[in-house]
Amino acid sequence: MTLKGLIAGAALALMLAAQGTQAQDTSDPLGSPRWEEMRQTFFPGAEVEFDERVRVSAPTMAEDALNVPVAIDLRKLQAVEEVIVFADFNPIVRALSYEPAGAHPGLAFRLKLQQSTPVRAAARTADGRWHIGGTWVNTTGGGCTVPSAGTGSPEWQQRLNEVSARIWPRIDGGSRLRVQVVHPMDTGLAAGIPVFHIDRLDISNADGERLMRIHPGEPVAENPLFTIDIPASATGSGGFRISGRDNNGNPIVAEVAP
Repeated sequence: MTLKGLIAGAALALMLAAQGTQAQDTSDPLGSPRWEEMRQTFFPGAEVEFDERVRVSAPTMAEDALNVPVAIDLRKLQAVEEVIVFADFNPIVRALSYEPAGAHPGLAFRLKLQQSTPVRAAARTADGRWHIGGTWVNTTGGGCTVPSAGTGSPEWQQRLNEVSARIWPRIDGGSRLRVQVVHPMDTGLAAGIPVFHIDRLDISNADGERLMRIHPGEPVAENPLFTIDIPASATGSGGFRISGRDNNGNPIVAEVAP
């Protein structure tokens, strides 16, 4: 390459770098150029603040874009009524939402990512204010457009919405509940495979008190696995009930013995 070509190439690189810097939203701690769009999409007209009490844990580099572990920690935030989890650069931005009810307001699960993106949690408190936290996750991508393994297996139709669960005691006297549901969680972005995902999942104690209602979206990983913590005051007489449905109306029903 000639000297003139090298100079032109360097100038182009500097111009693109400058454009990338200008594209960043400096009001956003994660610098996402899509933050303003996210704010208008999810919180139009509402009070929004970035809050260190909303902690989102996920791998900095996710090796498997189909199963990216995410944990939402809201132990330091009081009076949480609703939580939305979303990924700025996913083709389906909203991953899930949930209402904590009697459980602790945190949640752990796995999701699919199409490319590197901020993953955020927005917690609405009783005063109507949204508190935002998040983290960048880097990945090779493609997680949202790959057919699920369950879709190609004849076994999934026989085991669809089958629930398995496990309970651990917590040192504070409460319980940790891990629930897994057999479901392909198809995004509808793979050729010839329609949208098919769990629409609602209710977790209650044996006395019928709701602990958490989860609305998983298409980006939640196949055979979704949810982990929630339950205070001793909400464990009831022992055991838990799982109920819900997918977007085709197939029911989910299970009981978990203590």
